[in-house]
Amino acid sequence: MMQIEITEAAAAKLSEQINGQTGFLKLKYDTEGCGCVVNGVPALWFVSKLHDDDLEIQTNAGSIYVERSKEVFFDEKMKIDFVEAANYYQLKSPSQYLNPTMSFYNKTSV
Repeated sequence: MMQIEITEAAAAKLSEQINGQTGFLKLKYDTEGCGCVVNGVPALWFVSKLHDDDLEIQTNAGSIYVERSKEVFFDEKMKIDFVEAANYYQLKSPSQYLNPTMSFYNKTSV
């Protein structure tokens, strides 16, 4: 079972970026422009609706959703952090950085 921890810094930045909007936070394995499905990059997406494939993961800072079909690209235990000095998120596990410069995209108006 996947576990995701969100640091205080990341939770504060997400709250600022979401700014009270209604929607869902997804940890997306983004393959757009990457060539093929195994060459994706993890990113945070804020979306207005979920899909049947989305799996809810309870975190210390609320729910985050992951596509079941993309679970294989993530580690079982992960942490989302925010680096204020560089203004980016990081996705890491105990053994590796899955994305040391992870972006946030607000997709609610798309």
